[in-house]
Amino acid sequence: MSAIVVVHGIGNQHSGPNSLHVPVSTALLDGLSRAGATEVKPESIRVAFYGHLFRPLGTASKGELAYTHRDVTEPFEIELLIRWWAEAHRLEPDQVPPPAVTGTSKASTPQSVQRALYALSRSRFFARTADRFLIGILKQLRLYLTNPDVREHVQAEISATVTADTRVIVGHSLGSVVSYEALCAHPEWPVHTLVTIGSPLGIPNLVFDRLLPQPRSGRGSWPGNVRAWTNLCDRRDVVALTKRLNPLFNDGERIVRDILIDNGWQAHAIEPHLTAAETGSAISEGLRMTP
Repeated sequence: MSAIVVVHGIGNQHSGPNSLHVPVSTALLDGLSRAGATEVKPESIRVAFYGHLFRPLGTASKGELAYTHRDVTEPFEIELLIRWWAEAHRLEPDQVPPPAVTGTSKASTPQSVQRALYALSRSRFFARTADRFLIGILKQLRLYLTNPDVREHVQAEISATVTADTRVIVGHSLGSVVSYEALCAHPEWPVHTLVTIGSPLGIPNLVFDRLLPQPRSGRGSWPGNVRAWTNLCDRRDVVALTKRLNPLFNDGERIVRDILIDNGWQAHAIEPHLTAAETGSAISEGLRMTP
């Protein structure tokens, strides 16, 4: 039985569904407990895992590939990196210098990327994030949104995890994009509650406008059979550039409930999101909802 399915975010290619289950389920149960729900058992929670699809075959190192600023040449990656830089400066103007106005030609790209990575390293949000890991995040997001084969294989992993017992899907970071698209593609699923955390779904052009199904007239499709959608993020989350999703996805009758939470400077990490009482309340409400 998997009443709750959690879809992880970027950067988990060296993990697995069982190794993620312990920290994810523990944090989720803490959030439920803080919301007054203590009846859920760990076995009711499953992790839909797709990280292995981004793990290079035959890599001897357990760490990230040795990316440098010279590996960031795709316009998608450069634009997202510059947007993160601008958001980090907005949140910490005393720490992070403002983005320089530069072009994105091949001649200027390495220097522009290098400046962006240096600026982001001064942000408390990215302070302990190595450049190679940050570049890996950019590449995973781009691959999912631009490579149909990658998208298909990721979606297949989610479909294999959702069962007739699943009522709530929780999607973190890229996992929120994956969850949203899966629910749109499967209106026959019994899932009636979607909880998105640290979601990049609303980033214009790069994410929102690349969703399947494609948004129309600036409005995204409502996800399948979902009756309740709660979106949670920290105001300091640089990845969740668009903090409010309701203006982009409400269909006139159903709305996205946008909630800001405080995760300290672990603004994007999944565990602090899951331990929040607000997240526990949204999941608990979904579990109590009649099929």
